[in-house]
Amino acid sequence: MDEMPPFQRARRPEQRELRRQEILDAAESLLAELPAEEISLRELARRLDVSKTHVVRYFESREGVFLELLNRMRRSWLDAVEWPTDPDQVMPVLADSLAARPILCQLWSMLPTVLERNVSVETVRAYKLVDLEHRTELANQIADRVPALSADDALLLTEHIVVGLVGLWPFSRPTPTVVEATRDDPRLARARVDFPARYGELLRVMLAGMTTRDSRTATP
Repeated sequence: MDEMPPFQRARRPEQRELRRQEILDAAESLLAELPAEEISLRELARRLDVSKTHVVRYFESREGVFLELLNRMRRSWLDAVEWPTDPDQVMPVLADSLAARPILCQLWSMLPTVLERNVSVETVRAYKLVDLEHRTELANQIADRVPALSADDALLLTEHIVVGLVGLWPFSRPTPTVVEATRDDPRLARARVDFPARYGELLRVMLAGMTTRDSRTATP
């Protein structure tokens, strides 16, 4: 691929893709430093040393950038998971592997309330098709290691995995006020959320319920 000066107007498809990846790299870097709500297209443009107009050529909105980054980071996570052979360890390993990727968890937790807003129908459809592809792959990985789980239920389980993360992740990142209010009161111990432990517990319960249901259905 030809070398290009920083943010020269991209004309060929491979050049446009390079520019898109540079924007996603900048967004990921900013998310490691700032809360997502403080990152705008203007902030992204400043990080890239270009005008906001340059960024809009490749993404329609900040949410569009984050949706694409979510897909990219989920792909990277799926490629990196080291799946156990013990069925009882599948859910804890999944929970720990996600907890090790806080930017991915942050983006995923924002999906229904932030990322699927201020974007076009085409952008949402494109995101959801990639999401389905990734969840199908995840379902296959789980079903291969948990024989008691049907393929259909494995895919359904991936929906619950996402819903559980969306609900639990924000509670594991409390405000300073919440931290102070719950720090020394033993009655509020469960209000202090250890994400990998609590999420692993939630996923184990989900999996146990689905496999138990399947075994009861299979019983004559």
